[in-house]
Amino acid sequence: MVGLDRSLHYHQVVPVEAVTETIQTLRDTYPVSNIVLGDQTHAKQWLQTLEQLPNAPRVILIDERYSSLEARDRYWQMYPPTGLGKLMPQSLRSIPRPIDDIVAILLIERYLKKLSGEG
Repeated sequence: MVGLDRSLHYHQVVPVEAVTETIQTLRDTYPVSNIVLGDQTHAKQWLQTLEQLPNAPRVILIDERYSSLEARDRYWQMYPPTGLGKLMPQSLRSIPRPIDDIVAILLIERYLKKLSGEG
């Protein structure tokens, strides 16, 4: 979850079966007016699911090409390697968890850049 000021308020990889419940819980805490959704993998199914939410927020589709590659780089910026991992080239490092939350952050940033005319 990113504010319009681009500050990160929440990020987590949520199991598919918990997505709508998690969104509802977050809406109890944050004023969610838009949901940014990647336009590729399963976008149509997710769009239909999100439109079924009570008082459904607006869903904005954003080009998600290359976002997984960008997320790998961002992961190492957010969580720099320690110990011997620092000596290993980034391309050989293994990311120890799913990075879908970081992909989501990147998609939100793309949306905000588009809003501000930067992209």
